[in-house]
Amino acid sequence: MTLPDRFRDWFAAQGWEPHPHQLQLLEATRDSLLIAPTGGGKTLAGFLPSLVELTEPHRGMHTLYVSPLKALTADIARNLSRPVADLGLDIRIEDRTGDTRAGQRARQRVDPPHVLLTTPESLALMLSYEQAPRIFGGLRRVVLDELHALAENKRGDQLMLALARLRSLAPDLQVTGLSATVEDPQGLLAFMGGGQVIHADPGPEPDIAMLPTAKPPPWAGGGGHYAVRDVLDQVRQAQTTIIFINTRAQAELFFQALWAVNDDNLPIGLHHGSLSRESRQRVEAAMAAGELRAVVATGSLDLGIDWGAVDLVLQVGAPKNVKRLVQRIGRANHRYNAPSRARIVPANRFEVIECVAALQAVRERDLDGDPRGPGPLDVLCQHMLLTACAGPFDADALFAEVRRAGPYRDLTRADFDDCLNFAATGGYALRAYDRWQRLMQRDGSWRLRDPRAARDIRMNIGTIVESEMLRVRMRGRGGAPLGEVEESFAATLLPGDTFLIGGQTVRYEGLRDMVVEVVKQPTKEPRIAVFSGVKLATSTQLSHRVQALIGDPAHHASLPRDTRDWLALQSQVGALPQDGVLTSESFAHQGRWHFALYGFAGRNALQTLGLLMTRMMEDAGLGPLGFLSTDYALLVWSIDPVRDPAPLLDRDGLREGLGDWLAGNAVMKRTFRNVAVIAGLIQRNLPGTRKTGRQATFSSDILYDTLRRYDPDHLLLRITAQEARHGLVDFDRIEDMLDRNRQIDHRMLDRVSPLAAPLLLEKGRVPIAGKGRERLAEEEAAALMAEAGLA
Repeated sequence: MTLPDRFRDWFAAQGWEPHPHQLQLLEATRDSLLIAPTGGGKTLAGFLPSLVELTEPHRGMHTLYVSPLKALTADIARNLSRPVADLGLDIRIEDRTGDTRAGQRARQRVDPPHVLLTTPESLALMLSYEQAPRIFGGLRRVVLDELHALAENKRGDQLMLALARLRSLAPDLQVTGLSATVEDPQGLLAFMGGGQVIHADPGPEPDIAMLPTAKPPPWAGGGGHYAVRDVLDQVRQAQTTIIFINTRAQAELFFQALWAVNDDNLPIGLHHGSLSRESRQRVEAAMAAGELRAVVATGSLDLGIDWGAVDLVLQVGAPKNVKRLVQRIGRANHRYNAPSRARIVPANRFEVIECVAALQAVRERDLDGDPRGPGPLDVLCQHMLLTACAGPFDADALFAEVRRAGPYRDLTRADFDDCLNFAATGGYALRAYDRWQRLMQRDGSWRLRDPRAARDIRMNIGTIVESEMLRVRMRGRGGAPLGEVEESFAATLLPGDTFLIGGQTVRYEGLRDMVVEVVKQPTKEPRIAVFSGVKLATSTQLSHRVQALIGDPAHHASLPRDTRDWLALQSQVGALPQDGVLTSESFAHQGRWHFALYGFAGRNALQTLGLLMTRMMEDAGLGPLGFLSTDYALLVWSIDPVRDPAPLLDRDGLREGLGDWLAGNAVMKRTFRNVAVIAGLIQRNLPGTRKTGRQATFSSDILYDTLRRYDPDHLLLRITAQEARHGLVDFDRIEDMLDRNRQIDHRMLDRVSPLAAPLLLEKGRVPIAGKGRERLAEEEAAALMAEAGLA
């Protein structure tokens, strides 16, 4: 296919020339993965073949666009409207997400638009209706935007199963994947199902650096509030700024701190996933209209949003992941020939080192990422139930279809049959209960035993299992929605308590129909809602970079002067953690022995290691009293000292301890609950009601204990064991840490070491705002640093 003259004229009218990769994609005759930098015209490249083909009449849906974010679908709809109008194309473009009104969703099943913009969950839901063959039968193209982000979690597996179904419904389908940050192009292509990779010119180097601040970062903490005036100065100097914060709670706090010093009353917005849809849409519309000077945001704005006025990105807190940092940097100067401009604000002294390592990785184009494992079976169980909702299916045909999905290409028939058995009966121990007898076989086909079950199955679709969230509204009839807070947080509130949401302080009045009712309370010190959000962990590759940077004094010149002095003192008092060496130290402090291990394995892995090591220390009679973990270090305090850590790091002993600990542990029960919800064993949503988080947890705990006792080889228990090891527990990272660091360097010290001092501050840190506590924290830090020789 070549570019028609009317399209060339349109490009010329914009002052543009089609990029080579856009023309390559237009001419492609097979599935393609386009890797192009942010601002490189990926989205237009993905839609260009569709727009050219839609110059001819087409009945029904022609193109399906799938993205990981609802905000991105709305942004794409805005950006597509201009070329469609300019070219005089008579086509209908609509979105279909969780924010789309029920009436429009119903109409789309009867009269689908030419171009539908959606998310993986909404696509899976549409495929579960009996009208799916008619809706998608004429589909010609699928565009998968930000594919790398989808491939990182179960939403991507769900999407690939849906794509396999679409290929069956529309055999001539052509698929295009779009991504800017890919560490393994062939791996991502295989995930998509094969095809060709098209590389665009990477564009100019980004303008990135650490933000100079009037005050140095604190020794501990994660808020970055010390730099709030420096951040506001950057906002004043820029046209429009996005300030990325890693968690929702920190975003609320930083937004409040920013407003407290915003003497010029600059228009600044707040955007994160726990805010109400109305609040998010107001901020997005204001940004698109150029009415905001800055927006404080979380991962909700990481991907693909095209706001041309944004000329600066600020990352407050260590990025934790190089790919994420590259993605966020790309939000600034979203043009192909303009370098993105970004500044990073480390939240504490240790994060300075991580930020320097991350900036080096960005400049070297060294992206991080872990190899993907096989497609998870709980997602396949959900897919089978949704397939049955659309109508009877043949098991052999479905098995062949599923194996066409990239993540499931190596699926065995035994695992497929186990999933089918679970979907049909719930498994051996549960087959006697009617509620789990969902599928039956008749005339060689599998179908729903009771067609009315389709509604319940559809209401529980999805692969994201977050903490139970309760809506927050202003009290009174028609009170404005503000967002959501965790049920566990709401359970602690008493009438009169205050908390922060949407950048404002509110007072809790009561709970009505599972809705938290509040009134404005601007004068009182707020409590802080602990939002679930995305819990970021430092990537393995970035952790390795940090360890290598610390361990090689020849590279310390890239660090700020105070950080260099800190590490130099560490080398005098103890030892610098080096690549290939597991460094640890023991010292006495305030009448207790402390053991610090610098593992650089991530918070989850080191927390698991702490649990296992303290059990072994208990057996050894060392009297462990507690521990804490960060992404880089583990600190254990005890009555007696650890003089030789080798026995506590024995691989066989750790594996045995992990098995014993996981058997009845709450971590396993939490993992089982997530697996059971995705697989459809536990239904959170039912017509007219919704289980509370406590009810769902109680149900899953009973089921877990029952299956362990009567059906220990149950499919969901096997999935749970595998996921706990690789996910919440991160035992793989512990083994990687031991593999990479074969040598142990343990030091017995006569005082607190410089590297351990910030860990002791973490141990005593209380996350409550207030100047009095800030003064106490500063005094405690000064005393502790003096003890470590840093005063």
